[in-house]
Amino acid sequence: MPIVVNLDVMMAKRKMSLNELSEKVNLTLANLSILKTGKAKAIRFSTLDAICKALNCQPGDILEFVEKK
Repeated sequence: MPIVVNLDVMMAKRKMSLNELSEKVNLTLANLSILKTGKAKAIRFSTLDAICKALNCQPGDILEFVEKK
């Protein structure tokens, strides 16, 4: 998929664990893990909003379009 999820990068920059983010955005560890590993097929805007608020970042910091060659 040409959309890359950089959630792990932003979490590392903010020194935030998956458990801490899970509590802040009120999402299960399993769902956050699926998103973090890039296995998610979709993300709700409300979830993206909550993650961006918790990590103090923009959606473009988490989602990246990488064209396949």
